[in-house]
Amino acid sequence: MQQNTQPIVKKLVLIGGGHSHAIVMKMFGTKPLPGVHLTLISAASKTAYSGMLPGHIAGFYSHDECHIDLQPLANFAQAQLCIDTVVALDLKNNKVLCASRLAVDFDVLSIDIGSTPATISVSGAAEYAIAAKPVSQLLEHWRELIEAVGKNPHEPISIAIAGGGAGGVELALSMRSRLHQILHQTQQPIQNLEIHLFQRGQELMPNYHQSVRHQLQQILTEQGIKLHLGETVCKIAPITPKETKEVFEIKCESGLKVECNKIFWVTQASAPEWLKTSGLRTNEQGFILVEDTLQSQTHPQVFASGDIATMVNHPRPKAGVFAVRQGKPLFENLQRILLGKSLKPYKPQKQYLSLIGTGDKRAIATRGPFTLPPHKLLWYYKDWIDRRFIEGFRNF
Repeated sequence: MQQNTQPIVKKLVLIGGGHSHAIVMKMFGTKPLPGVHLTLISAASKTAYSGMLPGHIAGFYSHDECHIDLQPLANFAQAQLCIDTVVALDLKNNKVLCASRLAVDFDVLSIDIGSTPATISVSGAAEYAIAAKPVSQLLEHWRELIEAVGKNPHEPISIAIAGGGAGGVELALSMRSRLHQILHQTQQPIQNLEIHLFQRGQELMPNYHQSVRHQLQQILTEQGIKLHLGETVCKIAPITPKETKEVFEIKCESGLKVECNKIFWVTQASAPEWLKTSGLRTNEQGFILVEDTLQSQTHPQVFASGDIATMVNHPRPKAGVFAVRQGKPLFENLQRILLGKSLKPYKPQKQYLSLIGTGDKRAIATRGPFTLPPHKLLWYYKDWIDRRFIEGFRNF
């Protein structure tokens, strides 16, 4: 890594290797700022690209094809990469406190750590359910499940997914696709697999247009996924193991009880505890409230983007497309504040193209009220967009 010969005058620290920060790092590599010491703190050395994760779970992409390796990116940006877990912020003294090292000092801080599913209110969820985030843990559990089914494909298996938003729906379709591949390859009946999807509301994917919800509900039903709409999971408890297999009981407020072997938790997003106690102004879910400049409402030396941030004047759904679009304006405002210049406002678009995979190398396209039904050409278009994005972080 080339050493910066300029005297260090400012320390910029990025927490999290999310989509926005990956773009910021790449842009700092292309347009470095003399005298700035850049540090990236990430819990993992590789960061998942959310657009390709359902395809990875379905078996269409390898692990490396849908992850960005942060070390080459950090080298390109002439940045220090710290693989560590943040446990607290000291905003009076501008320090980031990490689990396994001394505090990291900063002049300017940016946070892009995504979100975590909320599990606290449901008895047994934290102990027995597999959270969709962090992604690395989800994928480890998924790998173990695939291996177990591959070794014993004749054994029936039941999977439950709590959360009927876009994440839960895509996860259900992708898991079904991959497990059906295994059952077909081993000449086992597909009836060996049961997938249950629980949704608190009466409709799936409440942030989407009715036409999208209707189509995906129809696809899920046709593919044999058991929908439990209007059902709020209130308790998860282990049952005496049947032979050697884990068996859990899911109980809903209505009294519905379902037995399953694995439970995946993809419910409403929330923020980590250390952020809620940081002193930054947040909303009720703990997300950092930011101005149009992506700057904290209460601490001008702190910026935030991606799922962990909520733009006060332009609230948007928690979707990867917004994190990607925030990358460039975040980079520009980080450079401007370090140079002592005035910041530029950013206004995200209200409508955006959403391509939702259906687990079978088809995709639905939707933008506002306009929806195109599942088609292979839409999947190829989505695949092209995703591969083009991820290729931008290769071969530095």
